[in-house]
Amino acid sequence: MNGLKTSVLAIGAALGFASFGTEAAAQDCTTRIGAVLPTSVDWGKPIAATAQYAVDIANETGGVAGCQIEMVLRDTQVDPKVGVDAAKALVDLDGVQLLLGAVSSGVSMPILTSVTVPAGVMQMSCCSSSTAFTALSEDGKTNGLFYRTFATSGVQAAVGAMVAQEKGYESVAVFYKNDDWGQDIGGLVARDLEALGINVTAQIAINDAQASYRAEVTEALQTQPQAIYMALYPDEGTQVVREWISLGGTQNMIAANALKSEEFKENVGAQFLGSFIGTDTASPRTESADAFVAAYTERFDGPPSGPGLANSYDATMIALMAMHAAGEGATGADIAAKIGAVTDPNGTPVTADAAGFAQAKEVLDGGETVSYQGATGNVQFDANGDVSAPAVMWTFGESGIDEMKYISLTEVNDFMASMK
Repeated sequence: MNGLKTSVLAIGAALGFASFGTEAAAQDCTTRIGAVLPTSVDWGKPIAATAQYAVDIANETGGVAGCQIEMVLRDTQVDPKVGVDAAKALVDLDGVQLLLGAVSSGVSMPILTSVTVPAGVMQMSCCSSSTAFTALSEDGKTNGLFYRTFATSGVQAAVGAMVAQEKGYESVAVFYKNDDWGQDIGGLVARDLEALGINVTAQIAINDAQASYRAEVTEALQTQPQAIYMALYPDEGTQVVREWISLGGTQNMIAANALKSEEFKENVGAQFLGSFIGTDTASPRTESADAFVAAYTERFDGPPSGPGLANSYDATMIALMAMHAAGEGATGADIAAKIGAVTDPNGTPVTADAAGFAQAKEVLDGGETVSYQGATGNVQFDANGDVSAPAVMWTFGESGIDEMKYISLTEVNDFMASMK
């Protein structure tokens, strides 16, 4: 099915979108898109809410390709099997041709290979960073149906190594979640640390849902590292850090953005995170990124401080613009084929708000291209559907996440090149 549509009565008038003319008032259809996101975890809920925010903005302008958009959201529980089942339901039962998600690479990958590619559905991820997707695309196995607005794991791995170098650590033990994402970034950071002459004393895989990680922590502790690096999610990260501290481990900790969670901070205790430094990709310091922060703060009564929020917004906005360009009844392949028309550096610049979305539709309807200026800047994809990005070092403050250092895209690229 090419995007399930259901009749609705005077939806434009009911939602009060008269300021955008008669288009919304004249609509009598709804098109469903799917979203598979981890809403059962604290850091996943804002990612889903941000995607819905972008959908609401599109609907304010009269919708997409003449119809209002309904985002059907299903929880992945950060579980590959649950995620695949959720995606299959959205594709097979709801007939979606566009799927947003997932967050974890370990969930996005089986959805891509077993659901969206076989069904010809376009998949747009806000947050999956494994370089395995790049390799899959290079092998011709994504059929051009996969895009992501989050930079690959290579950026965060490099910045993690940068932290260790700047702190003067001579030895680091690496804990990584035993899935696609964790294996990827864990291996990359170990490589980068070694390239800088920093000894990697251990590389420890952490499996899901174990009652205890004492054996794994003891193994790492016996190697006497000056610091630890963690590519873990909050549940496993909390247990690992508790075990680590209880056995006398150092508070010198470096972590990927998956631990950018108030739940992790509260469950471990801020007093044990005094030397903790996290890494994340970042939005560039541009007017469009600042505008998103201001709009988000007004909408949600607070700034976008959690992981992946700007990326979720851009993923949704870009996908919906491409869906509009593809036209009524578009297939997943049709939508994917229009991503370039929305992110053309030579196209008409459009802002990441309702006025910009309305302008984009007008330009695209005229057969021209647009250059989306989004929450993460002037988004551009390479041939594999990847983007690059600046980065930040961050820590836990009294009232949230405190940025310690911003690393520009040029600095990130130069640092990564220096380790080759």
